[in-house]
Amino acid sequence: MGQHTKGKTFLSSRLQAIAAMVEEGGILADIGTDHGYLPIRLLEDGKISGAIAADINRGPLLRAEEHVREKGFDDRISLRLSDGFLAVSPGEADAAVIAGMGGPLTIRILENGKETARVLDYLVLSPQSEVRLVRRYLLENGYEILDEDMAEDGGKYYTVIKTAFHQEADDKKPWDYIEEAYGRYLLRSGKPVVEEFLLKEKRTCEALKGKLSKAGTKRADGRLFEIEKKLLQINGALDLFRKAEGKKGEEF
Repeated sequence: MGQHTKGKTFLSSRLQAIAAMVEEGGILADIGTDHGYLPIRLLEDGKISGAIAADINRGPLLRAEEHVREKGFDDRISLRLSDGFLAVSPGEADAAVIAGMGGPLTIRILENGKETARVLDYLVLSPQSEVRLVRRYLLENGYEILDEDMAEDGGKYYTVIKTAFHQEADDKKPWDYIEEAYGRYLLRSGKPVVEEFLLKEKRTCEALKGKLSKAGTKRADGRLFEIEKKLLQINGALDLFRKAEGKKGEEF
């Protein structure tokens, strides 16, 4: 996640990608703050004016409190024991980060805290699983997906999504299944990390397909069908990525 150092607070590549999505100024609510590294670093960089650091677990919050005190940000970071947005009132923050938890929990936090979430200028989400479900929830519940990024950290790939409720977006065209699964803006980005992620997913599926093909059981056959379907989607995503990459090359 991050480390506390004598200089500026170190952020992992995942947290750096999240920090890059945060706009200048305003109060940031960091939901699931863990050790509080993200709001501390954003304050060190002068990027935000203050923060609410919330976590459902007392242990991480106590460690965050130590780090906040060490950095002298006691008056600028409000620490709260909170299940999602439950201890954050509507209008208290200008933006929020929800990172480091699974997709279904991310959705539950948005749903249970909708009064607060929907009046924010924007949110930065980094679900660790079921990213497609999060995108679908956003698109079906009045949110616009404004931007996406991806970071590789310790051999794992993390998606970062910037979104806002009822914000006007440039592109109103409905997202198809592949875009929902792998990210419209990621597939248009031309970023090598996105292709690396897709190729890794493809290799994983192909290895699993090889094992299942030899199993010869009814259950394996059912799983094989799912894997083959996923492989088609990954290949479709790779095609979209490479077409977009080609167009970028033509522009220059």
